[in-house]
This record gives sequence, structure tokens and C-alpha cells, in this order.
Amino acid sequence: MQQNNRITSLFNIQYPLIQAGMIWASGWKLASGVSNEGGLGIIGAGSMYPEVLREHIQKCKKATQKPFAVNVPMLYPDLDKIMQIIIEEKVPIVFTSAGNPKTWTPILKENGIQVVHVVSSVKFALKAQEAGVDAVVAEGFEAGGHNGREETTTFTLIPMVAKEIEIPLIAAGGIATGKAMLAAMVLGADAVQIGTRFVASHEASSHLKFKQEVVKAKEGATQLTLKELAPVRLIKNKFFEDVQKLYQKGTTPEELKELLGRARAKKGMFEGDLEEGELEIGQIAGLIDKIQPAAEIVKEIITEFEAAKQEVAVL
Repeated sequence: MQQNNRITSLFNIQYPLIQAGMIWASGWKLASGVSNEGGLGIIGAGSMYPEVLREHIQKCKKATQKPFAVNVPMLYPDLDKIMQIIIEEKVPIVFTSAGNPKTWTPILKENGIQVVHVVSSVKFALKAQEAGVDAVVAEGFEAGGHNGREETTTFTLIPMVAKEIEIPLIAAGGIATGKAMLAAMVLGADAVQIGTRFVASHEASSHLKFKQEVVKAKEGATQLTLKELAPVRLIKNKFFEDVQKLYQKGTTPEELKELLGRARAKKGMFEGDLEEGELEIGQIAGLIDKIQPAAEIVKEIITEFEAAKQEVAVL
């Protein structure tokens, strides 16, 4: 591993490997497991009430002495309470997404917290840099969950963003192996963020049935949809097919909202309803074939990364 990596230096971690803060998957067990193995674990606040988040932060502090982060989607209804808890609990790093980084970055940084913002385009990467964030995550549309509207792939997006910004860059979307990690870093990323592979971990808080569905997924099992509301990549289950039927007859955003209803993602990913639930996962699920401990996943990725560097060196 290179000694002068900007992300490992910034976060004081061993490896430039970050676990994504995914809703219904990224609790304190997963975050501490990744951090203890030398990566950066992230608690996903998007599916937590404020006091639940506080509990996860406190448990994570007890489970690891290493740095960890919290991911906050800025469309969250209790955003003020969430940010207050993060400040009170002295979380060292915050990843923000789905909103304007100018709103909270100055306040977080005044409280000694490093800020990273997730973007899906060069334009938003530049805006995040202007807002004063410490680094950006550039996420291609291969990623699971909510996505950019441009459908720019990760390996197109990374060199474009790297060319335009000066702050550290983290690549995300479609990365689950050491070889993909090396490829992203060759294209200009300082680190990678991995979500889907960590959903298929024992420590992920998502339902076992959902994890098994991720392992079963093959190429073409997911698709980006619901662009009128917020683009999201889903496994093609009954709920997904119901969405497609609406599109075929000519739908409106109101009809889509009515079908989506409330807590659809919780129903699928946390409660394990594989028919009526929303199953958010990345394209790279087709490459994942087992559920593993988080520490084992980190070790495998880093071992493959180092081996791939040696292979490329002799080409």
C-alpha cells in the first residue's frame, strides 16, 4: 500500500477502502468490523431515528478504537437533530449526500468534523469542493440505491472528476474486488467506497433473505428506475415489475408515489419481503457469490489489490 495516500492520511486509516453507509445495512456492527480491519466503516443514518443513530454511534465507539464515519442523506426530515447528535457524540467524519453541501459543511468543520460529499457528476463535484468539503465520493450509476440522473458510469466519471478537482477523490459504484479498486485508483481515485459487497456480510443489519437474494443475483438482475422521483437501482422483483407496468401504461409521478407508499425499502431490505419490498443493490451483485464476515471481505480485497499491483508491474 502506498505510503502517501491522501485518503489514508486524511482519515488516519490503514487502507484506502471505505464501506458505504447503506440504509438498512450499515449499523455499528458492520462499521466497527470494517474499521477494525483497517478500512473506514460508516454508519448509515438514512434509516435511523435520531436516538437510534446515537445508540449506534455509542456502540461503535465501544467496538472500535479506529476512526469511523456517519453517512447522512440531507433530505432526512430530522436533519437538525441528526447533525446535533453527530456533533455531541464527536463523530470524526461525516459523509453527506442528496443535498447541498454548503448547508452543513461549515458547521461540521467548525466542530472539528471532516466532511465528504457524494456526487454523481463533475458539476456537483466542483460545487462540493467550493463548499469546502475535505473530499468527494464520485459514484457511477452502477451503484445500488439512489443514483445520479446522468447515468455516467464509474470508470467514465472518475477521470473526468479527477481532472477538475484538487481535493481527494473516492470512487464508488460497481467496485467489489481488489482489481477494481486498483483500476479506479489508476484512473485517478485516491480510494474506493464499496457498498454492495458489504451488504453480503454477516455484520450487515439487512435481512438474511435480502443478503441471499444479493448472492443469487446474476448479470442483468438490477435496473435503474423511478427517475421521476429519485433514480434508484433495484433488483427485478414483483415490486419492480409493478413499477414497470405503470410505465407501460403511461404513468405520473403521483401514481408512482402512491405505489411506492411508505417504508417500501424497509419492507424489502430489513424485513425480508422479497416480493413487495424495494431491494436496492448495485450491478456488481452479479459477481458476489457468498456471505462473509466483514473483516474477511476487507482482507480479500486488499490482498487482491496488492497482487494485482504486482501483476500489472510486470506487464
